[in-house]
Amino acid sequence: AKQPKLPKTEIQKEKEGSKVPSSGMRKTGKSLKEDAGIEEKSKTVYTHWLMKSEPESRFQKGVDMKFGIEDLKAQPNQTACWDGVRNYQARNFLRDMKVGEDAFFYHSNCKEPGIAGIIKIVKEAYPDHTQFEKSNPHYDASSTKEEPKWSMV
Repeated sequence: AKQPKLPKTEIQKEKEGSKVPSSGMRKTGKSLKEDAGIEEKSKTVYTHWLMKSEPESRFQKGVDMKFGIEDLKAQPNQTACWDGVRNYQARNFLRDMKVGEDAFFYHSNCKEPGIAGIIKIVKEAYPDHTQFEKSNPHYDASSTKEEPKWSMV
């Protein structure tokens, strides 16, 4: 049985009337950038990440979650792990971070929110140990060491 033709959407009509196909290639076979004489650079994308922190005291399950840029500066080698992230999209961003990339250290939930400094990623993502610690506010009973859900850098 033949299926009936559905009415075209406005987007489909617009594409059909366009001189530039949706692929971004002109009928000449050149890309729009090539046609304009613009050289395409390498595919390397340099990324700046945004690392959100709370520099003022906030207690969660009896634990102070405070960690600002001054706390980072006080750490040995001014280095600390970024643990406790429990948002899937943010976790995926952590997994995309590479050693040497820069990040903005952002102060949130405070009197003066904003970028407090620039930090450097010194270790790529690995399992967040706090997901396994029952006494930790970031404990996740559904996560296992064999298949950890959460990562940190």
